[in-house]
Amino acid sequence: MKKFLHFAFIMVSVLAAYGCTSAAASAEEYFSIGMGYFELGKYEEAEKWLNRAKLADRTMTASQYNLGRLAFERQRFNEAAVYFEDILKKDQNNVLALKAAAYTRIRTGDVDIAEKHYSRLLGIIPESADDGYNHALVLYAMGRYADAEKTLEKYLLPLLEKSEIQLLYARSQSAQNKVEAIESYSNWLNNNKNARVRYEYAQILQRNEFYARAIEEYRKAFSETTSADRNLRNEIRFALAGALMIADNESSEGFNELQTAVNEGFSGIQAVEGLLTNDKISAANKEKIRTIVYNMRLAAMSAEERQKSGN
Repeated sequence: MKKFLHFAFIMVSVLAAYGCTSAAASAEEYFSIGMGYFELGKYEEAEKWLNRAKLADRTMTASQYNLGRLAFERQRFNEAAVYFEDILKKDQNNVLALKAAAYTRIRTGDVDIAEKHYSRLLGIIPESADDGYNHALVLYAMGRYADAEKTLEKYLLPLLEKSEIQLLYARSQSAQNKVEAIESYSNWLNNNKNARVRYEYAQILQRNEFYARAIEEYRKAFSETTSADRNLRNEIRFALAGALMIADNESSEGFNELQTAVNEGFSGIQAVEGLLTNDKISAANKEKIRTIVYNMRLAAMSAEERQKSGN
């Protein structure tokens, strides 16, 4: 209702200024009408009026920016990016257009372009933690994990306050196999609960040969999953099996865990075969693992044959 009244007020203002039979309204009024329709969610009408407004120099940039917003709202991300980047051709330091173009390029999958926009943006407003986080997110997606970590370290206070920044920091360190990731994950898990993240924490512990702690965290992660998380549960159970067989190669507990994972749907044959190359797993367990691999291959072949026959 408030949006409608605001829009009605805009229309009354236009009519009062120009009269019902007057000549065409000014670009500013076109812009106001367009934004009124935007607020009401009437995007086609908004686009029509903003396109009229952008023909005038005074309202060109604002109209282009909001046409970009309209395109983004309608998930026409490539079109939105063109609007924002057209503004940057005339005004390369336009902060609003840089933010919008950078974020839109994430949605189009053009992370290289997004990274360039964020680099320029943070050169203008280096104190922006939100944009710094988005920049780090793009760097992480590009596989530039050290750069992502370095970017996040510029925002130490938000790092302590915002869980998403703290988690990206931990993941950037983990991707570089840094032992510091252990503390970063631990700090995140002190204030948050997520089975996937705890699973990642257990993996970094195992990579650094803290097997007892890794096993404990795998078990906690598994307990935090639900029956709907079937794939994740199987992944965790498989990882737990491997850690158990490495930590105590005389015990049958790890193999039993592996067999349970396979029985419950774990189908990563190559991952199971990978256990055979681990020198820390006993010969006795490897022999039993070969049996599992053989049975998994037979099951896969049978499933393929059934699929071909249409049964």
